[in-house]
Amino acid sequence: MTKEREGEILMVGLSLLESWFPIFSIVAISYIGALHTYTYSLLIALAFFIVIMFKRDRFKELKNRAAYKDLLLTSFWITSLFALVFIGMRYTTAGNMAVIIFLQLLFSYLYFNILGKEKMHTLHVWGAFIMGIGALIILIPDELTLNKGDLLILVAAAIAPFANLYQKRAREFCSSETILGFRTFVGLPFIALMAWAFEPAVQYDAFVSALPSLLFIGILIYVVSKIMWIEALHRTTITKLSAMLGLVPMMTLIFAYFYLHEVPELRQVLGIIPVLAGGYLITKPVES
Repeated sequence: MTKEREGEILMVGLSLLESWFPIFSIVAISYIGALHTYTYSLLIALAFFIVIMFKRDRFKELKNRAAYKDLLLTSFWITSLFALVFIGMRYTTAGNMAVIIFLQLLFSYLYFNILGKEKMHTLHVWGAFIMGIGALIILIPDELTLNKGDLLILVAAAIAPFANLYQKRAREFCSSETILGFRTFVGLPFIALMAWAFEPAVQYDAFVSALPSLLFIGILIYVVSKIMWIEALHRTTITKLSAMLGLVPMMTLIFAYFYLHEVPELRQVLGIIPVLAGGYLITKPVES
């Protein structure tokens, strides 16, 4: 199995997990607020990363000073990105969040393929383009208006490629666990301070109600899914992986219908077709 195929398999698995992220985040936010949801999710994830790094003897990787520039830039961009996402989800739906963040494909293609040096096979470019069209069909409403939540998440999508770039670079120096543990440790104090300053204190009953969602986000999203993401980044291009995230909004629309009773519109259902078609093309092996 090639490294690129390994990356694609990792992306399919993490897409299934990531599709639940908007759903459980909205549930947790309804109890304890956006920034507190982010804070407690990071705290849970950090506990797991400390254990994982200790068990796998990863702390020695932090002695490599060459890694710190990319680790710090990764921490800055990722923390900013998720702060925007969590605040944005206070004002929009799970389906909209999943689709808008997928527009990082557009920004990745602009930054790395048009303006940069990262190249894709023509077949994969067409696959990425078709997936993008499908996502836009799902996203664009009958009346072309974006609420402030959508706009915040759109900004997050625009900076996502920078976060992915520095994560990809940091992976040359450190393991996935070290990168994720470091960025969680660095970002947590800033988000906790913002939560304390801008949101009401969390009540015990509300925290207990939000805890199942927080555990899902903290463990399966910020630990398992993010390890899979960095390993996938290590194996193929940022633009291709961003395109494969087109599976996430499709799955989120389905799960949100059953879990949150968010009924998708006909155009959103029709948008699934090009997402699947583009996904087939972008994962199709080609001869070099």
